Amino acid sequence: MICTTLRSTDVPALAAHLRDVLGLTAGHVSEGHAELFWDGGAVLLGPRRPDDRFDTGRAVTYLVLADPDAHHDRVVAAGGEIVLGLVDQDYGSREFAAVDPEGNVWSFGTYRPVPPSP
Repeated sequence: MICTTLRSTDVPALAAHLRDVLGLTAGHVSEGHAELFWDGGAVLLGPRRPDDRFDTGRAVTYLVLADPDAHHDRVVAAGGEIVLGLVDQDYGSREFAAVDPEGNVWSFGTYRPVPPSP
């Protein structure tokens, strides 16, 4: 499993946006830490602090799903800001992207990377 870690100026507010607008499943949420889940992966949120070597700024995260059209409609209905409309990519994925209130881009699509065989 891979876990993405992001820093936030308001952990509970960003967690609520990821849950209510982008459709992630919330686990533990507090002022100082949040855990959200998507298809076996996790997004961990922590507060921004001065001189935090792990605060690399904004990020782009790709989330795999079967029906990007329905999810796009859900995000729009929940007030999400779409930064890339639904598109069929030349590598076979159907996808779109939205931005959260802290400037992170969340791409949703059908492309599912397959690891090489051992």
